[in-house]
Amino acid sequence: MTSEKRRAPAGAAVLRGEITTAIRRALMQELAAVGYGRLSIEAVARRAGVSKTAIYRRWNSKLDLVLDIVAAAAHGKLPVLDTGTLRGDLTLLFQVVAHALHHPLASQIIPDLLAEAARNPSIDETLRQVLQARQQEIAGRLVARAVQRGELPADTDPDAAVDLIVGPLYWRLAIARLPLTDSYLDRLVDSVTAGLGAESALPRQREVPVSG
Repeated sequence: MTSEKRRAPAGAAVLRGEITTAIRRALMQELAAVGYGRLSIEAVARRAGVSKTAIYRRWNSKLDLVLDIVAAAAHGKLPVLDTGTLRGDLTLLFQVVAHALHHPLASQIIPDLLAEAARNPSIDETLRQVLQARQQEIAGRLVARAVQRGELPADTDPDAAVDLIVGPLYWRLAIARLPLTDSYLDRLVDSVTAGLGAESALPRQREVPVSG
């Protein structure tokens, strides 16, 4: 075998991981600072401390860069949402989502990308695929377990149930632009549980002590 054949290939095979990580971090910060419309490869490169060439070796355009980041973020690991009850699962799900969305970067980037999706078919399609897959993976399993436990009717429409679970969060974040407070999430758990027709949504009666 010649030295030419032993030489490491050029291109993606020799890209340095720490530079890729720096670029992704810089993109998130730049998106939060200026939004997608004013985002530029030059600004991302400056923030990351790399050349524009380093970015273009990895992505063809700012759109490709943003879509890659969106897809990567959607595949991040989440805790197993299986507390044994529908109410407990919903509480944990909403707490996890609220914690993630309270991050300054997420709270600024997500609404901007949702707005940009209305103008950019590529972003719209990617966000649609990513969010739908994520919803089914998390909320869909949550509903299926509740049906198996007998907390939800066997004929529960999974798609409608997932919409009922995640819809208020998207509305609160992207439209109303209001915080996901603990009190709001507590009320949301009660409302969603009742809306799904769960057995655990029945009023919980307090025990009244019997006077002797």
